[in-house]
Amino acid sequence: MKPEGDRAIGVALLGCGTVGREVLRLLTEQAGELEARVGAPVRLAGIAVRRPHRHPDVPQELLTTEASELVARDDVDVVVEVIGGIEPARSLLLRALRAGRGVVTANKALLAEQGADLFAAADASSADLYFEAAVAGAIPLLRPLRESLAGDRISRVTGIVNGTTNFILSAMDSSGAGYAETLDEASRLGYAEADPSADVDGYDAASKAAILASLAFHTRVTSADVHREGITEVNSADVVAARELGRTVKLLAICERIREPDGAGGVAESVSARVYPAMIPLSHPLASVGGAYNAVFVEADAAGALMFYGQGAGGAPTASAVLGDLVAVARNRVAGGHGPRESAYADLPLRTMGETPTSYHVSLDVADRPGVLAQVAQVFAEHGVSISVVRQTARDSEDAPGDAILVIVTHVAPDAALRSTVDKLAGLDAVREVLSVMRVEGEVS
Repeated sequence: MKPEGDRAIGVALLGCGTVGREVLRLLTEQAGELEARVGAPVRLAGIAVRRPHRHPDVPQELLTTEASELVARDDVDVVVEVIGGIEPARSLLLRALRAGRGVVTANKALLAEQGADLFAAADASSADLYFEAAVAGAIPLLRPLRESLAGDRISRVTGIVNGTTNFILSAMDSSGAGYAETLDEASRLGYAEADPSADVDGYDAASKAAILASLAFHTRVTSADVHREGITEVNSADVVAARELGRTVKLLAICERIREPDGAGGVAESVSARVYPAMIPLSHPLASVGGAYNAVFVEADAAGALMFYGQGAGGAPTASAVLGDLVAVARNRVAGGHGPRESAYADLPLRTMGETPTSYHVSLDVADRPGVLAQVAQVFAEHGVSISVVRQTARDSEDAPGDAILVIVTHVAPDAALRSTVDKLAGLDAVREVLSVMRVEGEVS
């Protein structure tokens, strides 16, 4: 739907929290530049909030509690949604899209769970649906995946996409502190929410992984399709073990196109999307990403390796991405066209975690006597798992005389085989305890 004559592009803003306030500020402060970039004035038609009295510094004539009425107004061309959650955001955006209005959203959870419905509504009415701010804040990432690399074949996307967990793991690495005290520090500094479960349990990263995999591999992936593990079980011993092996621990979102012989002379492709803490070599580009920053490493056939880095959260960075999308949608409205549509033509099958090839770092408390290493190696062999690195040290402890620490890093194998190997090891008489298990990424098998 193209605005008539020289009419301004009307914008409905849903939500006026941390990000919404920054969007409002940028719309106000940059009004002249936005008009020049878009080719028409960009005018804020209204702001939907639940409690207007909590926004005394916002022009009161713009505030409304009737979000559904706001998105349906004739003077609204673009709806910007920064309220988060599934409902009422889903219903509001579907109504806007079905009416032909452009939508800009930062709602990763909604896109990861209900993206198919939103894209279908956008396609049916030739409306724009843009969502750069949903993953990695200010970092220009989704548009390059969707547009700049549209002519290439992406093989893998590996990202640090949650600032809270990266701050915690970075602090554990630099200070030697444990998980619990580092989480307390993150909360004190404002990096962690009062309820940090969405971050530390991996839900936030899983939603982002679903979006990244969908764009990279032209296949619909939802958050339910993403294998998810958080960082709550990571301890200081894991971080020390990683450092001793020239690695560091990061919570990674990994989206991978897996290519294997199909048994008939061809190649079968599938998609794996997963989130878990993993050890990566200090030489890997993601290893140096510290604090609350985000970074995503993209590997493509023709373009090679690409790195995207920057602030992945916060009001101003996220609002920057929102405004970028708003300008793109507004330009399309002025020109009478629309942007790229959803691309899910490949429809590749999704791998379960058990089928996905990974590598493990396993630390065992074992009896320090002849033949133990041979017993352990036999268990790996029985499960078809090849060993890459073995390191054994005496456990100098009054509580465990005659014990040793056995550290094993495997070559790549199906995750189910690796997990079965660890379960079998735990039952050996010579194994006192499985001290830690962590996946290893970024290695050459």
